[in-house]
Amino acid sequence: MIATLTEVLSGALTEGYAVPGFVVLGWEDAVAYVRAGEAENRPVILQAGPGCRAHTPIPILGVMFRHLADVAEVPVVAHLDHATTLDECKKAIEAGFSSVMFDGSRLSLDENIRRTEAVSRLAEEHGVSVEGEIGFVGYDAGETSIGTDPEEARIFAERTRVDALAVSVGNIHLQRETDTAINFNALRAIEAATDLPLVIHGGSGIPVDDCRRLATETSVCKLNIGTELRQVFGAALRSGLDRYPHRFDRIEILNEVVDPMTDAARDILRRLAPRKSGLD
Repeated sequence: MIATLTEVLSGALTEGYAVPGFVVLGWEDAVAYVRAGEAENRPVILQAGPGCRAHTPIPILGVMFRHLADVAEVPVVAHLDHATTLDECKKAIEAGFSSVMFDGSRLSLDENIRRTEAVSRLAEEHGVSVEGEIGFVGYDAGETSIGTDPEEARIFAERTRVDALAVSVGNIHLQRETDTAINFNALRAIEAATDLPLVIHGGSGIPVDDCRRLATETSVCKLNIGTELRQVFGAALRSGLDRYPHRFDRIEILNEVVDPMTDAARDILRRLAPRKSGLD
């Protein structure tokens, strides 16, 4: 069933758990994530980021995500991740996405507010949720992070009317090792400034215990997970090719990744589940 980000995160905020934003790059991983959600009886968020959209057009992704949501036995959010223009958000909404993230983190506060507010107005007309970002989440071996200022988070939340807020509290995109140090004091200051559900990008780099703490003890209701799942995909693909070196049919080759990706996604869902679950 299709769901908005607001619908999925409201339950997470109330019951004390987080929902993974699974980064999708193709059909096989999207199928695996939905199967994992069904196996664990958890909602899932299918995310189309810039890399995914460079490979597959937004209208195709919209149909794919909607189809998977329609046949799923759990709520599925079709989410556009890291959009940087109103036009991109408009195309996603027209394609059936139920949630969009406008990333104005490289803009000034005033310009970020102005553009995010325009996205919120458009999304509200179509019953679509909006995620915004304050601060800047850097990249491993790339751009440096800028921490989220709590007062800017408060102003941004009030003026843009977003449904969820991505924050920078030590998290980093594209981490291959789980050694990210989350600044929980900074996170608490943000929580005191706004009651919005919070989002952590760069979830792959966060140690398991800290992921559990974020999910069950804070207002973080969504953790984006991509790199560690891409690593599972690559390992499964190489393993299949090594075992069956004469294969050439892409369907046979790619089917090898679905079960390992499903198992990895199930592990992540359990990692972010409440200690005492009302969903089981």
